[in-house]
Amino acid sequence: MARDDDGKARIGKIVIVGGGTAGWMTAAGLAAVLGDSGVSIALVESAEIGTVGVGEATVPHIRHFNARLGLDEADFMRRTQATFKLGIEFRDWGRKGDSYIHPFGGFGQPIGGVAFHHHWLRARQRGEAADLEAYSLPIIAARTGRFAPPSPDPRALASTFSYAYQFDAGLYAAYLRTYAEARGVVRTEGRIRDVTLRGEDGFIEAVVLESGERIEGDLFIDCSGFRGLLIEQALKTGYEDWTRWLPCDRAAAVPCEAVEPPGPYTRATSDEAGWRWRIPLQHRVGNGYVYCSGYVSDDEAAKVLLEKLDGRPQADPRFLRFTTGRRRRQWNRNCVAIGLASGFLEPLESTSIHLIQVAITTLLEMFPDQSCAQADQDEYNRVMDLEFERIRDFLVLHYHATQRDDSPFWRDKAAAPIPDSLSYKMALFRERGMVVKYRDGFFLEPSWLAVYLGQNIMPQGYDPMTDAIDPKDSARLLGELQAAVARAAQAMPSHEAYIARFCDARGAA
Repeated sequence: MARDDDGKARIGKIVIVGGGTAGWMTAAGLAAVLGDSGVSIALVESAEIGTVGVGEATVPHIRHFNARLGLDEADFMRRTQATFKLGIEFRDWGRKGDSYIHPFGGFGQPIGGVAFHHHWLRARQRGEAADLEAYSLPIIAARTGRFAPPSPDPRALASTFSYAYQFDAGLYAAYLRTYAEARGVVRTEGRIRDVTLRGEDGFIEAVVLESGERIEGDLFIDCSGFRGLLIEQALKTGYEDWTRWLPCDRAAAVPCEAVEPPGPYTRATSDEAGWRWRIPLQHRVGNGYVYCSGYVSDDEAAKVLLEKLDGRPQADPRFLRFTTGRRRRQWNRNCVAIGLASGFLEPLESTSIHLIQVAITTLLEMFPDQSCAQADQDEYNRVMDLEFERIRDFLVLHYHATQRDDSPFWRDKAAAPIPDSLSYKMALFRERGMVVKYRDGFFLEPSWLAVYLGQNIMPQGYDPMTDAIDPKDSARLLGELQAAVARAAQAMPSHEAYIARFCDARGAA
């Protein structure tokens, strides 16, 4: 048994339970970092157990994960039928007929040390400003179906955005499986019959397959999905239910044929009992309806989803049942839950794969010895709890900041209580346009601005420091920026043309 300099026993074997996106991302991430450390990695999955596999849209952080693995972007995109993503369009969220894009980039630059949106608010009051979207390059590029990578020159307007991907999650898992197995990860096919716990401390000692094979390990990663085979069924960790804030508990998903070139953005359209996603890939379009079963039946939800597809469906709708929330401890004893086993937040802002990535990265930063010290567990859980809570608040904002009253679901959502951690943020923005900044957490100021203003939460005032700048000067700067954004977007190739040149998947396996 290998020991550190302080005499503590090192982790010798990691056992990952479950495949899919979470399992193979974890296997690939651990193999990339721990490959030369002598740690062996095993993954147990059963081909008989299906994966959820509907999370096909990502946020820009996925690029850092892929880069850390050393993946070639063009090869990855061809193998996963991927397209580029500049943001998410939200339709019918504030009012029916509304549309706004949450971009992967900012709105303008500070003027005189004051945030751009305060100058925009003042100019808007004076009738001297265009819509906020006109000052965001990724939004205008998305609206006009254009894409090019950001400029490496930080002085250039073309450097003021980022991008993510829209891909086939099943193909991504298969791609990472090939990567992980080439780096020593050993996959075992089989269903788990039993989980053996150590008597003295309740740590997981081994998993036993239906075949009778016993697989021992020092650290276990639960990627078994909603059922939480290790973290919940074996360790009885408990679950924190958030349905009082996020009541949707069902999803129906179906792919369809594409009838137009893929756009560089995901779409989320609100519906009478929830919302529908649309994710354009190279070979098809992913679609789904996230809804609350208290307001619509499964059959009716499927009917709505199928009626509103762009093209012909390629399969029958698949249904998922879930409870929004998180495990009370995502790291418990020598078990870390990653992916759906750790909790579930509906994919309104494409954060499912992001949470997997944060979990892997945080675990590697705090990689334990065999004792799995309580302090390490506590810090990991603190970090992950913050991520979940801040994403939760941002999702709740979409539902609460609505003027829709055309169905019982939306009337109830508008009147429902919201977390205190969100309530004061909304109050400060309504009063003076102040966006509360996090020291830690995922969504930055432009994200909050996009949703606040996109869903018609208009501040009563603006930062008084804005008045230190002559309004004619700020109006001139706004006009120059609007023109520069339009020119920069127009200079980009079409999204379709860029994909054809860079990563066309036609003929790819």
